[in-house]
Amino acid sequence: MSRLGDLIRTERVRQKLTPKQVAKRSGVSESYIMAVEAGTRIIADDQARRILKAIGLKQQTEAEFTLDDIAATVDLVQVQPRMAQIAQKPKKKEAELVASTEEKDEGVAGSVWLDALQSVLKRVPVMNAVMKPIDYKLVPVENGRIEGANPEKVFFYLAPDDSMRGFRIHKGDLVLTVPAQSPIDGAIMLMNYNEHRYLRKVKMLDDRHALLQSYDREYEAETVDLSDVGFIARCARVTFDL
Repeated sequence: MSRLGDLIRTERVRQKLTPKQVAKRSGVSESYIMAVEAGTRIIADDQARRILKAIGLKQQTEAEFTLDDIAATVDLVQVQPRMAQIAQKPKKKEAELVASTEEKDEGVAGSVWLDALQSVLKRVPVMNAVMKPIDYKLVPVENGRIEGANPEKVFFYLAPDDSMRGFRIHKGDLVLTVPAQSPIDGAIMLMNYNEHRYLRKVKMLDDRHALLQSYDREYEAETVDLSDVGFIARCARVTFDL
């Protein structure tokens, strides 16, 4: 099954709805819902939102993530045990659970997939040139890690200038960084050098020296003694606004 199909089926079962009931609410056929859940039917974005809304899942508040993005990051392996626990609860506990859910906002609040979502998305800070947080972005967590690093240690660095645009990093781009205190040959790294903070591509020359490469209007490279450089992080990927 697809992640989106899993998500629809999981929430439908949690609400004890039949495919026919969901189909009626969504204005589609029962066979269509069953095909979507089975992952054998390609579903358009607007149709996906209509079905998710029909079963009570409203569009999330984080503007940079669509419902499809969320469906792609939810780990349904984590969700299914929660469904089993709910099914095994005594009737009294079940009623209490429903009551507590109804006290929250309508839609996604209290839904089982949103609980699972909290463990697969992380609010990562955006740091400016003086390393002060100015914003946050949601980033998927895979197997408890982001780009292989502790989610608590990663951050976005706001590129302060165009000195790396030849390496596809422009002023204002957000560079996702992971901790790295030692130079990595061929990597673009965030570092402290000559009392300034830089993004530079590293080319190792030997055990003690490296080239720090930049590329604004033209390529430049400076040979440095590694003992003079304080490496902060490795740049994993770049995001930018269109």
